Amino acid sequence: MLLRLPTSVTEARECLAEGAVPIGGATLVWATWQRDGFPERAMSLRELPEANVIGPEALGAAVVLNRIDDRTPEVLRRAAGSVGTGAVRRTATVGGNIVGSSLRCLLPAALVLDARATVLESDGLHETDLAEVAAKRPLLLGLHWRRPIASAYRKLPGEAGGPPPLVVATALHADGAGQHRLRVAVRDGYDVLSGSTPCDTGTGTDTGTRTGTRTGTGADAEQVLHALKGTALGDLAATAWEVVGRQVCDLLSHPGSH
Repeated sequence: MLLRLPTSVTEARECLAEGAVPIGGATLVWATWQRDGFPERAMSLRELPEANVIGPEALGAAVVLNRIDDRTPEVLRRAAGSVGTGAVRRTATVGGNIVGSSLRCLLPAALVLDARATVLESDGLHETDLAEVAAKRPLLLGLHWRRPIASAYRKLPGEAGGPPPLVVATALHADGAGQHRLRVAVRDGYDVLSGSTPCDTGTGTDTGTRTGTRTGTGADAEQVLHALKGTALGDLAATAWEVVGRQVCDLLSHPGSH
């Protein structure tokens, strides 16, 4: 197998034209290659500057998960830290997790950040949304987003050999003059559901209860959760909604702590 390491977008396009198979950390494809045979040509983006960005509003596809630190929003940092073992996180990449993995642990975090994707195709660079990335699995170069006010991530404990554990990601965004928007994404089994709703921004006070809580953003958590049930998230089971409700109330009540 000939492994190419392009250092420019132009060179990466040439590799694609030659039929090189894009790989990340190869944690997901190595066993398949050992069983079915290795490709003649492969390409890694680990030397491509555009695929190695780490910042508060951007993340490259070639970044390995253990490099995702406090330069990025909390929801993304916690999502990366929850993937596999330390050995896996030292090898697995952002692109491999979002595009190549059936678990897609980073996808809920990227969705609540309202991230856009930069992908490379034979005719050049394109910007697209995460739905298209998940459906078409293009060569992902990176993600970019607007910095949220606050965010949170929770992955429930899972059983060995059992279904994927429930994941809940949330983020609160400034949405125009004096307005806020809450985004929520849930991985339930292998499905990822998401929804968003505006939040009022009047003066609020904490009641310390789950229902009817007034928050630092002035949002009524009960009303926010009711609005979220009108989105795709409304299909969640009651047990999943319990987790969503606690996380939404916590984020809205104490946005400065996230």
